[in-house]
Order: sequence, then C-alpha cells, then structure tokens
Amino acid sequence: MTRPLDFYFDFISPYGYFASLRIEALAARHGRTVDWHAMLLGVSVMKVMGLKPLLETPLKGPYSERDVLRYARGNGLAMARRPNDPVMNPLPCARAFAWTKHHHPEHAAALAHAIYHAYWGEGQDLSAPDALRSLSLPTGLSANAVADAAASDEAATLLRAMVDASLQAGVFGSPTVVVDGEPFWGVDKFDQVERWLAQGGW
Repeated sequence: MTRPLDFYFDFISPYGYFASLRIEALAARHGRTVDWHAMLLGVSVMKVMGLKPLLETPLKGPYSERDVLRYARGNGLAMARRPNDPVMNPLPCARAFAWTKHHHPEHAAALAHAIYHAYWGEGQDLSAPDALRSLSLPTGLSANAVADAAASDEAATLLRAMVDASLQAGVFGSPTVVVDGEPFWGVDKFDQVERWLAQGGW
C-alpha cells in the first residue's frame, strides 16, 4: 500500500495556494492520496533560519512579487489579493486547520481549500477567528464550530505540535511535498515530483 504525499503549506504563502490547487490531482495520477500539514513560515524562516520575510528581502522580494503575478496570469487564476498586500495573522486559520484535522480529518483538505480561496482568491482578511464564520464549508463541518475552535487553547496546542513536526521533518518553506521521505520545496518542483513518482525515484 503506497504512502500518501505529505503536503506542507502556510496559508499566507501564494505559492502554497498555487500548489494546493494541483496537489490532489498530481497525487491521484499516481494512485496516491494527500496528507495535509499546516506549517508556519514565521517560525521556520524568521525564527529558525533567521531570515527576513520573502517580500522584505532585497532584490528577491520584488522578483517574487512579479513571479506570483506571472504564475497567476499564466495559469488563469483570478486573485483578489496582491502579493504586496498586508499579510494576515496566519494563526487563526492554521489553528482552525489543526483542530479540524484532529477532529474531522475527512474535512481537513476542504477547509484548507476554503481558506485559501477566501484569502487569495477573494482577498478576505482572515486574521481573526470570527472571520472564519463566513467560510463556505462542506456538510458536516460547521464554520461556527471552526471559528470557535480557532480561538481555543486546544487548537493552539494542536498547531504547535503540527509545526514542531514540520520542523522535525526538515520543512522550511511553503509548499513542500514529501514523497516517501524525499522532500521537494516549491510549486516549481511539481514536475520533478511527477517524474519521481512515475519513475520510483532516482
């Protein structure tokens, strides 16, 4: 029985958003499923690696902004949020995801898609737990319950454990896909992930 692809993402990452739209189809083409994991760039990049946020990095920041917009245009994606718009506090969304994955794992991917679409596709500010009440979620997952959970100590504890696990797995960026222990960072590595799966590695 093949292992799922481990997909690590941060909701504030536009590249994570792009990858979230492709990862399930990629996995399905190779008979795999996807195990979704929230991570926090504020922890991995700023605290552990000691680096600045991407858009605040000289030279690389302006390039990344162009790259995000170019990817969206090239793939026909409508994005209400611009890369240089103020970044939301990702904790409520990430905590909501961690709580949902723990209590309603069958809806974790759907919640991630709903948050990504609301934030990047529609430009909503989801910095506060109450903002999650407006999400359109599948039957069996209440937006009110998710919003309440996002403000809970339990969700904070679950997220800390999830982020710690991502660091233990060597994950530092969003998106990262781990295939049978082999990590691939960036949506631009998806072609390589595809070949790795098709060939069984090299």
